[in-house]
Amino acid sequence: MQHEKIITKIMTGSYDLNKWLNGGYEKDIITLFYGPSASGKSNFVMLAACHQAKKGKKIIFIDTEGSFSVDRINQMSVGLPEFVLKNIVILKPVNFQEQKYAFFKLLKELKESKNVGLIIVDSITMLYRLELAEARKVGIEEVQKINSDLAKQMRALFEISRKKEIPVLITSQVYNEFMTEEDWLSGKQAKVNIVGGDLLKYWSKCIIELQNKSGKKKAIIMKHRSLPEKELNFEIVDEGIRKRGWL
Repeated sequence: MQHEKIITKIMTGSYDLNKWLNGGYEKDIITLFYGPSASGKSNFVMLAACHQAKKGKKIIFIDTEGSFSVDRINQMSVGLPEFVLKNIVILKPVNFQEQKYAFFKLLKELKESKNVGLIIVDSITMLYRLELAEARKVGIEEVQKINSDLAKQMRALFEISRKKEIPVLITSQVYNEFMTEEDWLSGKQAKVNIVGGDLLKYWSKCIIELQNKSGKKKAIIMKHRSLPEKELNFEIVDEGIRKRGWL
């Protein structure tokens, strides 16, 4: 009797990324991309969306930043833009509560859905960051409430990925720690922190940092269930993402 092969990963849409990640993104976890503006976060998740949509899978794309680009999808989809776009459902929450509602609605409704191949949130911390800024004007209790809400949202996404084996890709912004004049004079490098910090790290089983230094882009695996920390120099091209050997 021949046993059906269990597929535990989805392809990234890039040969080089698939090889680097030993097959692609794991299906039953949250994968987090974080990095500064123009480091490639949206390109990574849109490329995965294109690849899954080409296979006829439905993609839930939660766009909080206005990052979803039809023109970019047309470039990546290589001759199949209409078919790809037809399979991508875009949600556009405009505040943190709408984002929370979207996640819990997905958690409830996906119990009956069998053709969703990927969930993307780009980014999960944009609206959280705005809400947190307002909460700090009120007091510590309001800040704790906002952080508690973010934890609940991450748990909802984790439950979807774990129970339905639907991969979840999320992005987050970063900020640099405050440095004194003495730090600068001593040559100390500012530490890059993830917006959402430990809340995102706890629920994300794969964490990839993206860097952009003078146009040279790098991806670093910071956390993974089976792979060691390693780097990939890459460039963004019309078709997506490919490995690059920087001089």
